[in-house]
Order: sequence, then C-alpha cells, then structure tokens
Amino acid sequence: MVKKWIFLGFFATGISFAHHGVATLSAVGLEGPGAPLETSSSATLPQDSWLFYLKLDHVKWKKYSFYRFPDQKDSYDFWMYGIGYGVKPWLSVYLFVPYYVKKALKSINNDPQQGQYSYTNFGFSDISLMAVLGFKYDRGFKLVPKNESLDDLMDWHFTVYGGMTIPTGNPNKYDRGRDPKGEFEPDMATGFGKPSFVFGFTSTKQSVSFPRITFVFDANYLKFLEHTYSFREDPDGSRKKYKFGDELRLNVALAYKLYTDLERRFRTDLLLETNFQYNQRDQENGAKLENSGGKILYGTVGTRLYYKNISTGLGVKIPLWKKLNEEGLQQGAEGKERYRLIFTFSTLF
Repeated sequence: MVKKWIFLGFFATGISFAHHGVATLSAVGLEGPGAPLETSSSATLPQDSWLFYLKLDHVKWKKYSFYRFPDQKDSYDFWMYGIGYGVKPWLSVYLFVPYYVKKALKSINNDPQQGQYSYTNFGFSDISLMAVLGFKYDRGFKLVPKNESLDDLMDWHFTVYGGMTIPTGNPNKYDRGRDPKGEFEPDMATGFGKPSFVFGFTSTKQSVSFPRITFVFDANYLKFLEHTYSFREDPDGSRKKYKFGDELRLNVALAYKLYTDLERRFRTDLLLETNFQYNQRDQENGAKLENSGGKILYGTVGTRLYYKNISTGLGVKIPLWKKLNEEGLQQGAEGKERYRLIFTFSTLF
C-alpha cells in the first residue's frame, strides 16, 4: 500500500454572463490519475492535510460595432483563493474567497459618436463553502480508504459534492459616469445579495491497459435565489428584483501523462476537455428576460505541471458551439468570449 501524496488543481466555474463562480476539486498523484482544469475529478484530500489554492480565469469578450451595442463588456478577471482540509480520507471541506475585476466600455452620453469610456468594478465577491464525499467501486461501493496502491487508484472513483455561497460581496455598486444617481447592472456586481447552491457528481477512471490516460466526467447544477437590490427603478421608485438563471453543466475530460520523473518528483500532463453549459433565463421583477440564457459547448486545451507538493495548470478555453436564446443581442454573454485564459496554482501541506 502507498500513501496518497496528491497534488491538487481546482476549477472555478464561470456563471451566466460570467459574473460569478463556484469552485470544487480535482486531484492527482505523480503515478495516479490525471486532473483536468475545468472538470472536477474524483479525489479527496489526505486526512489531516491542508491545501492552498489560487486560480485566475481571464475572460476577453468579442467586440461589435458600438452603434449596435453602445455599451459592451470588455474583460473579466476572476481570482479565486481557497483553502481545503482533509477531515477524513473520504471527506474534504473547502473555503473559497473570490475577487473579481469586471471591465466594460460605455458610450459617452449614450452616443457612440462621442467615444467610449471605461467602467471597472472590482472587489471581493461572495465566499463559498463546499464539502466533497469520495467513494470507489472495488467489488462493491465503499468509501475511499486512507491508503491505496497504484492498482487501487485504477478502480472507478466517484464523488458527490455540495456547497453554497454566503452573500459577503457588495451587490450595490453603481456606475456614475453618465448619471450622478448611478446606473446599475446586476451582472457587473461583485456580490449577489443572496446565497446560491451547487450540487454535483464526478466519476474518474484511469485506463488499466494504457495507464497514461485518465477519463473524467463531472455533472453539476447551480441554483440561484432572487435578490431585491437597493437600486430604485424609475418612474415609480420601486427596488429592482433580479434572479440569475439556474445552470446545468456536463463536463468530459481526458488527461494524458506526457512525462514523469519520479526521482525529481516531476510530472507534466496534456489536458483536453469539453464543457457543456445550459443557462436558464435571468429574471427581473419576476419576468424572464430576453437577451439571456442558452446552450454553449466549450473546448479546453491545457497542461498541468507537478513538482513535489506544488501543482500549476495553464489552459485556453473557447466556445466551440452555441445556441443562445437571442444570440444577436447577447454581447457579453457566455458563448461570446474571444477566449478564456486559465491559470491555477496549488500546494499541499
């Protein structure tokens, strides 16, 4: 039997209009299964171990004529800081603290001929808490044991996970560049006013006949609640009520072990992923909104490097196919990215 030394790499899922995120885990050992960037694999932290995690998801949006879209999303930077703890070999818990930087280009006085100005909102977003329960199949289903051999790691492994966000961010920061009273867009906020909830399932299988390859599947559902913002709408002065659309994700990934040096405790993997996302429509004051929601299929290619107890990952994610509800009107919606650049760093201690 061998102790499970694992090197962790987490993912943060982008949300409708890429305006908020939730994180869960994946993990890998030097000789064990591979771990993707955007798809969660089926691994838990070793008992009594701690993990520090950092991720950047940099989003650059496609631009169109400002006569067609006087205001346009420019770029988003989603930073995610996290710490995890292995309560049991089969149970891990996590705390994530997001920091968002959201940039938009807006037409001066709502007139594209006068040019554009940049509006940026930034700050810490809603913290999230998560728990992951790991189990495996080996002549029956059982919880993940404390120690597993390399052969044991080739068994089917699974997790179920759940979590929630706590509304610690600021949902009520306004742009006053054109209106002293402020202009408000919920998808430019860094806090979202109400908790959200995520539930998911993963399965992971390292190939027995070709151990360099690992296959991963992940499914999760994200639920949002309606929030009443402090922003008062004209002409009656009522406060805006807004609910982001629930989201379903189905992810499939392949990790290919390119090179391993056990003496130096170094490994590098090639990562290929497809990420399907279904976004329900957002709702404002109880009514479903046009210009929101749809279906997107992303492709992600990347690499992950491991050295001792440190893991770093780098990848590019682009939309391969999309069917948005009002695609011609949804600049700044997921599926309308030029690209997403993903970087992760994690260390186990």
